[in-house]
Amino acid sequence: MLMFPKLGKAGGSAAVGTLEATQMVNQRHAVLVDIRAEDAFAAGHIAQSRHIPLAELEQKAASLPKDKPLIVVCETGRSAVAAARKLRALGHETFVLDGGVRAWTQASMPLTKKK
Repeated sequence: MLMFPKLGKAGGSAAVGTLEATQMVNQRHAVLVDIRAEDAFAAGHIAQSRHIPLAELEQKAASLPKDKPLIVVCETGRSAVAAARKLRALGHETFVLDGGVRAWTQASMPLTKKK
């Protein structure tokens, strides 16, 4: 029941917090998909996230696994909603990192600059 407000905000994809995202990566082998611009990604991103800029998402969506959940990441969580919607339409199970990279860093979670 508590998930319904988050479903509406995420355009049909559930919004997950930093703890839930971490659990999904560890337990369900979820794939983090960072849709931010190249310079933002290079400045710091969540370890093991795959960088696919929003403008290239539809062309590169086929490279993403359909047998694992995808957690779409942007700076604040807003742009990720539209991206998750596109991926859902292509048959992917999608989630949005609630609050994006800002929420991740506010939760004292680490970022990396390694590709």
